[in-house]
Amino acid sequence: MRHFLSVLVVGICAAFATVAQAVEIRATVFRIDYPQLAPISRYDLNPDDLGFAGALLANEDNQTTGNFMGQTWTLDTVTTTPDEADAAFDALMSEGADIIIMMARAEDLLRLSDRAGDKALLINALARDTALRDGDCRANLLHVAPSDAMMADAIAQFAMWKKWSDWFLIHGSNPPDTALAEEYRRAAKKFGAKIVEQREYEDTGGSRRTDTGHVLVQRQIPVFTQDARDHDLVIAADASDVFAPYLPFNLWTPRPVMGSSGLRPVTFHAAHEAWGATQFQRRFEELTNRRVREEDYQAWLALRVIGEAVTRTGEAAPGVLRDYALSQAFELAAFKGQKVTFRQWNGQMRQPILLYDDRITMSVSPQEGYLHQRSPLDSLGLDMPESACTAFD
Repeated sequence: MRHFLSVLVVGICAAFATVAQAVEIRATVFRIDYPQLAPISRYDLNPDDLGFAGALLANEDNQTTGNFMGQTWTLDTVTTTPDEADAAFDALMSEGADIIIMMARAEDLLRLSDRAGDKALLINALARDTALRDGDCRANLLHVAPSDAMMADAIAQFAMWKKWSDWFLIHGSNPPDTALAEEYRRAAKKFGAKIVEQREYEDTGGSRRTDTGHVLVQRQIPVFTQDARDHDLVIAADASDVFAPYLPFNLWTPRPVMGSSGLRPVTFHAAHEAWGATQFQRRFEELTNRRVREEDYQAWLALRVIGEAVTRTGEAAPGVLRDYALSQAFELAAFKGQKVTFRQWNGQMRQPILLYDDRITMSVSPQEGYLHQRSPLDSLGLDMPESACTAFD
């Protein structure tokens, strides 16, 4: 009987593949590698296959389905420098690439999106600048990477759920730090928190990984945070990775730390096991011999969006895939407890945000009680009335 069922299943799948239209899909991960300082912790050193590994796993997932659907999946990876990015992108386009997962900063992402025009569908798997989902949105650009606004809102909701409404905001001096600090100010206003004090930690460019680095910080941070007004928690806005990891245990007044250190908002992490994620983790580790990073998950998610759209539409044209992804029919399982979808007004993927303490998933936002007329997920980040994006009208 078991043999008969196996033969029957194989026969049905073969027949389905016969009637399915053959589709060839070529996807590319385009990654710009920027000069940067070594991170404070060796745990945060970027692997050479950052992002590419997640896309490779997604390509395997897509091909598994494709074997029954008459689909053939090809994955290319491109690395380049900021100076050579335009030439590398133009060469890619000239070769006919029209489904491109982008791992680039906002300024490069916008310029390259404009170069692609309506000839390609681009999916942002890295840049979190809220402006990309606001006035700087592009019709050919979807976002699986969450915005800084979504991340700040995820922290704000948890803080308010805990009734920690008085915040001490510490931000860095670099432009990405000040931009992130502005997102926390906006989130505080949105959810009713009060920023009782703000201070800027200046990036002096000194070594962060010397033998005496922690000794200096152990003396500096308590003095830097001394005499702050009464507060419930510290919010760290340190996109440059200069000081935030040193805040826990070094504050003058002991308080929980959230944001860029302590309890952090992430899309995914290697200890996450809920909602079937253990299976994902094991497959990724077997494939790469390392643990998953957020960038890997985001690249996996981007390519799985394409896989789902191709399966449902039976086509590989970028315009068709974009329209389906933005439609109400699209949904995708993403190991986060609910299906993810796209916001039709700015191309941002709706998704839960994990709150991670460097060991476990401590919580998941949106928090209980934060409702919305469309989806509780729309309580994170720019809602339709807040977004100045008109490219999707």
